Amino acid sequence: MSSHTNTASAGGTWRLGDRTVNRVGFGAMRLTGTAPFDQGVPRDRDRSIGVLRRAVELGVNHVDTAAFYFSATRSANELINRALAPYPEDLVITTKVWPGRDPSGAWWWAEPAQLRGQVEENLRQLGRDHLDVVNLRVPPSLRTGSIGEHFGALADLRDAGLIRHLGLSNVTSGQLAEARAIAPVVCVQNPYGIGASNEDRALLRTCGELGLAFVPFFAIAGPGAEAGPAAGDDEAVRAVALAHGVSVAQVRLAWTLRQGPHVLAIPGTGDPEHLVQNVAAGALRLSDDELALLDSLRPPGDRGLSDGSRRRPRGGQESSDRS
Repeated sequence: MSSHTNTASAGGTWRLGDRTVNRVGFGAMRLTGTAPFDQGVPRDRDRSIGVLRRAVELGVNHVDTAAFYFSATRSANELINRALAPYPEDLVITTKVWPGRDPSGAWWWAEPAQLRGQVEENLRQLGRDHLDVVNLRVPPSLRTGSIGEHFGALADLRDAGLIRHLGLSNVTSGQLAEARAIAPVVCVQNPYGIGASNEDRALLRTCGELGLAFVPFFAIAGPGAEAGPAAGDDEAVRAVALAHGVSVAQVRLAWTLRQGPHVLAIPGTGDPEHLVQNVAAGALRLSDDELALLDSLRPPGDRGLSDGSRRRPRGGQESSDRS
């Protein structure tokens, strides 16, 4: 196996705003502990720093984080700063705002006027004078509401030079349209993976047609979300993994990347071995039959509408649309 297949470049590239990134990136949520946020046991600091540095060595140049990724003794942003600053020129760091946690760990949601404080908190922790990409993370309770006031506040911060590009997280197609009428959007970060609903798949296609990066989270975990992959993973997924001699997580990542050349993966881990496996998933080639089998896995009652052929997105660049 060539060295290329062991690096993030094997999954191809895509444009994230005005930057080109490898489609296999890294999510920082699991750097702080054995479970996200204030759950689990804090990870060894040097080990987490080592994972970040190894990720960059493997070609990862897109790191997703947030100021609210912290445990009792660890902060993801602080770990990124310690591990990677001075930052490589090609590294894109994406963060998110609207949710926040106070020093005790209690959650809160920012008013539009408070978003500047959240942006500045990320700047301080990361040691930067601007943020590459900031996603507006929409609360679950507002899945059908307007996000215009909050997104407009972020657009003002972009105009002020604190933010380079804007994105959205946990949104509907209607909210995407609302935001794009206010300011340019470069990415959508939503939960997505094997078993995604037709509504989720339609939004992924819409992003491709608009030339926007689609950045799935929980691609490995699936319905388990923050808790991680379910122990009784679907038999079909396990069968494909066995056929290739790889892990279930690698199959899930490979399938996700095959959903379109505009799809960027951000698998997170605090384990050096899992990091290498996640990056290697960008080189895993699933057969058409395997893809069809995995595509057929849908939530109950959501099997009536076919995904259809994958339309090639416009407005982006990639070295390969295979995964």
